[in-house]
Amino acid sequence: MSLRIGLVCPYAWDVPGGVQQHVGDLARALIALGHHVSVLAPVGDPDADLPEHLVPAGRPVPVPYNGSVARLSFGPRTVRKVRRWIATGDFDLLHIHEPSAPSTSLLACWAAEGPMVATVHTANPRSRAMAASSGALRSAMEKIHGRIAVSQAARRTLVEHIGGDAVLIPNGVDAAAFAGAEPLPGWPGEGGALGFLGRVDEPRKGLATLLEAFTHLAPDHPGLRVLVAGPGDPGPALQAVPEHLRERVVCLGRLDETDRVRAFHSADLFCAPNLGGESFGMVLTEAMAAGATIAASDLPAFEAVLDGGRAGQLFATGDASDLARRAADLLADPGRRAHLAEAAREAVRPYDWVTVAAEVVRVYETVLHGEEPEGRGGVRVASGPSPAALLRRGAGPRPGDPRRGRTGSGRGRRGPYGRAGGRGERF
Repeated sequence: MSLRIGLVCPYAWDVPGGVQQHVGDLARALIALGHHVSVLAPVGDPDADLPEHLVPAGRPVPVPYNGSVARLSFGPRTVRKVRRWIATGDFDLLHIHEPSAPSTSLLACWAAEGPMVATVHTANPRSRAMAASSGALRSAMEKIHGRIAVSQAARRTLVEHIGGDAVLIPNGVDAAAFAGAEPLPGWPGEGGALGFLGRVDEPRKGLATLLEAFTHLAPDHPGLRVLVAGPGDPGPALQAVPEHLRERVVCLGRLDETDRVRAFHSADLFCAPNLGGESFGMVLTEAMAAGATIAASDLPAFEAVLDGGRAGQLFATGDASDLARRAADLLADPGRRAHLAEAAREAVRPYDWVTVAAEVVRVYETVLHGEEPEGRGGVRVASGPSPAALLRRGAGPRPGDPRRGRTGSGRGRRGPYGRAGGRGERF
């Protein structure tokens, strides 16, 4: 059965990020399965190269969120665009990503009635912002009929801040696209190379930890280099590297998709030294699909993706000395690196988009089949207070408020994907 699906992304589409990538990849996978897909997301660059199925929802503004700076879109103009998109989309179902984000996602929850699924990506159990806005979030989440979490950490955040539960479906990766690329010219080189991909000026991505580990390794590895790829200014992190070693840290900036894939094949050891705030680890699944040998922080989300350390070497989060010791062992042991790379290729199979998209569609079908006969008819603009009015109040309709409409009955908490210990135990 072909469905008309509306996907909502809260973050600026033209700024790289894990949620944006997930939504874009999911859209392509659903279209490949024969579904009609429209994606609503903020867009900051009017000249950005956008896919045909992307509908801009307004210009984003930078807002501190989840330990980083997110580019979100809200306010009356965005509200009008969200409502127009819902009214004209003729959707069978909305799939809202990161519904807690005060952007298009939360606005779409407030603005729509009908079948809705939400995916929670955030893992931030101490989020004061989520705690402060929990009433507004609950009013939106009560309209959700199916909940997905990309990891146990994201699932735990949902349970602690909003209540209810979710089925676990991980982020996907196009495994075939990463499997056979050639290294970038001149890499990894005879002296060996460490690799890093991510925002270089975002502290929680951990580039400073990697560079400190490199300074420990450099004296005994005179030819060792570091390949750093990603947007942002690497200057602050480089300042801690002794001047005579800086030429061995090669910063490539933001790469296009082709070279980004090649970068995973350009290092003897790919490092993910993230310090926290990670609910899953998409960069890890990409590295795994590329057959890279991985050294990663022992964050719970990373440990889960790396199969408890069987598909990659874990080290103590934020401990540059521990990273240096484990990296030295791996650089000296090609056989161990090859074993971990092969284990990674095997462990990444459940994360291939072919599998993940089919799991997501099963959630859609269960939600649609569970709709009450009088509630069928797809997604429509909600009656009652407009999102603009709710924004002015700072919260959505409260439980028990008759203005919530038909879909505010809390079905999301007792539906097929709202039970504790549900299908998520597979992952």
